[in-house]
Amino acid sequence: MQPRDFSNRTRFPGNTGNNFELIFVPIDVMQRMPAPLFALVLGSVAYVVSRFDLFTAALLLTFFLGDWLLLAMLPRWNKSFGPTQPPTFMLALLRIPLAFLPFPWWIVAELVGTALVIYGFWIEPHRLTLTRQTLQSPKLGFARPLRVLHLGDIHVERLTDRERELVALCKAAAPDVILFSGDFLNLSYTRDALAQEHARSVLAELGAPLGVYVVSGSPAVDPPEVVSKLVQGLDNLRWLRQEIATIEHEGKRLDILGLDCTHRPFVDAPNLYATLNGNGPERFRILLYHTPDLAPEAAEAGIDLQLSGHTHGGQVRLPFYGALYAGSLYGKAFEAGRRQVGNLTLYVSRGIGLEGGGAPRVRFNCPPEVVLWEIG
Repeated sequence: MQPRDFSNRTRFPGNTGNNFELIFVPIDVMQRMPAPLFALVLGSVAYVVSRFDLFTAALLLTFFLGDWLLLAMLPRWNKSFGPTQPPTFMLALLRIPLAFLPFPWWIVAELVGTALVIYGFWIEPHRLTLTRQTLQSPKLGFARPLRVLHLGDIHVERLTDRERELVALCKAAAPDVILFSGDFLNLSYTRDALAQEHARSVLAELGAPLGVYVVSGSPAVDPPEVVSKLVQGLDNLRWLRQEIATIEHEGKRLDILGLDCTHRPFVDAPNLYATLNGNGPERFRILLYHTPDLAPEAAEAGIDLQLSGHTHGGQVRLPFYGALYAGSLYGKAFEAGRRQVGNLTLYVSRGIGLEGGGAPRVRFNCPPEVVLWEIG
């Protein structure tokens, strides 16, 4: 795959005004509606969709209000902390086509919809999984593979069972080194003092014999002044900014390159080349960079392994199709998982946390993951 020229593009993922925002910002205004007015909007939608049949409208409104209640309970149960009215309205739009099925099948379909809401908002976002990957390189040949734990997109809102499970999983995996590819906080909580405190408490628990290395994520989520505050005084980790950390395993050295991410490959590729500073490809080199969109340039630069995130795997994935939306300049080519780009192995993590703003705090067929690499 050859690098593409995005220099004429005006909107970029992870920056203010991106295409994802264009979808959700107009719906966000609903969060500012008084609750009675929003309920009236839902009732009006149900009444029109039911073709002015009061009984059908009442049943449909019951499903709308049930979704609203399920979302409103999420913060009370310490699950997630997003707005309730925009996703409730989006769920209502998804329910409308079901109402045109014959009675009683539309009731059955709506009940299935409620079950999916419970699963997608309450269960799967907290079903943290450990994904195992292996990679062999003639540059290494370890007797015991190097264990690299890759974390992506923690997106802390508040300390929940997911973050506690993350810490426990990191300890149980017994990695040699931990690498985090950015997005510490949820977009809605970037400046929130309590969220920052909770994120620091998670970071403070991370540890590995060869170190913990982190990079910043999207500019809108991880502004430098916020990341600096998050990592200040945490001696257990190192924030890489256009620099190389060298680790040693069984007498052989590996380089970890960490770059800030602007989501503009034409800006970040020169930083990659400058950071390499003419170093040859004799050592095994890992690029830690938030988005997968630098992979074609990294492959040309002789990087062996790139660990990225940002896309969250789409959060909602359909069978046989995958992500409904992939937050990559290369679209679905880099939506999630392992890819081969020339001699470069790329892995795009599904991440741990969730999108912010008015985006639904939902996952479907895309559980959060931590990736354990055994590199030999």
